[in-house]
Amino acid sequence: MAYLPNLLFSVLLIGGVGIFIRNIKRIRRNINLGNEIPLEKNSNLRWKKMLLVAFGQSKMLDRPVVGILHLVVYVGFILINIELLEIILDGITGSHRILAPFLGSFYNFLIAAFEVLALSVLVAVFFFWTRRNLLKIRRFLSDEMSGWPKQDANYILYFEVVLMFLFLAMNATDQLLQQGAVKGYVEAGSFPVSQFLVPVFRSFSLDLLQVLERFFWWTHIIGILLFLNYLYYSKHLHILLAFPNTFYSSLAPQGKFYVNPHIKTEIELMLNPSSETTSTAPPEKFGASDVFDLNWVQLMNAYSCTECGRCTSVCPAHLTGKKLSPRAVMMKTRDRLEEVEKNLNKNKGQFISDGKQLLNDYISTEELWACTSCNACVDECPIEINPLSIIMDMRQYLVLEQSAAPTELNSMLSNIENNGAPWPFSNQDRLQWANEV
Repeated sequence: MAYLPNLLFSVLLIGGVGIFIRNIKRIRRNINLGNEIPLEKNSNLRWKKMLLVAFGQSKMLDRPVVGILHLVVYVGFILINIELLEIILDGITGSHRILAPFLGSFYNFLIAAFEVLALSVLVAVFFFWTRRNLLKIRRFLSDEMSGWPKQDANYILYFEVVLMFLFLAMNATDQLLQQGAVKGYVEAGSFPVSQFLVPVFRSFSLDLLQVLERFFWWTHIIGILLFLNYLYYSKHLHILLAFPNTFYSSLAPQGKFYVNPHIKTEIELMLNPSSETTSTAPPEKFGASDVFDLNWVQLMNAYSCTECGRCTSVCPAHLTGKKLSPRAVMMKTRDRLEEVEKNLNKNKGQFISDGKQLLNDYISTEELWACTSCNACVDECPIEINPLSIIMDMRQYLVLEQSAAPTELNSMLSNIENNGAPWPFSNQDRLQWANEV
């Protein structure tokens, strides 16, 4: 019976990590539904961008106050969970503060630093909760941020508050048990923050304190495992995907668009029939009408979206009252991808047509044609997401597959085809204006 808690902990740990791995495999499968795309080969620049943007939070700091507070939550949450290693070792072996004898006085410094960070996280989380729920910040009030997206953002903040409180309460009761020389509780650690919680528990008996300490300890590890697996259902999946997302982001100048190689070949042959370029069989579909037509980087973008709304807040189309919201484009792409995932799970990995697609069922043509292709959303995104690439691929489908461009664009394309220029004048008439000068 003495080993029962250790066994229970091991089962809990294996189960929680196992579910997390299963979820990660599902996400990887869903991302791999996307098509291959040629990527610029410059691994040094990619590593530099990932370290600077994802790890260093460089684009978040463009807005200093929010950026610094986000950095506090990010660093605090990551570093505090270093203690998770000790919790795991304690849970498996049945020991208590197993690393203390090996780290000596440095262990006291670590625990003190973790507590200061925990307090900083609580302050930052309170600030973020206030901004989301009390202040009328426009980008948090968009239509796409009602319902689950709003709740999801708050749930994560509540998660962080509970986990930080459990960590501090665990240390507060641990201090009293150390002072009471209770067997198994070695004197270790420095507690600059949790010492202020000690008076709350000081009147309790040692037996009750031990029950409370164990309750806080178990609830803390269970909370971490729940949080780990909640990420699968949350926008906070960016905690993990921000790194590969920035690594595989485009290195090309933002004004450079991806050119379909088949279209490029056909145009080269039209301009120079004697060219050695040979025509190839056309693809099954030009552009994208569903998630299966997008590339895997675009699908990873959809999963990585933080729903922060910075892209939408700088979108000139959105700011002038158009229906377009770059954030909504990414959210709707992810919604469609999640629906496809349910279909795959239900049908043992095989997709059975559901009569829906990303175009029209999720993203309207009105949204697509409102885009000015200015790249403001791409430039603003803190983790290098590219909503514009999805918009342009879906536009390509509308033009080349359905001839469903706006009248003005169709007229321009017709003029280019017939007159070699966007204007409705033949080559012979193009210089008539000069005779009138």
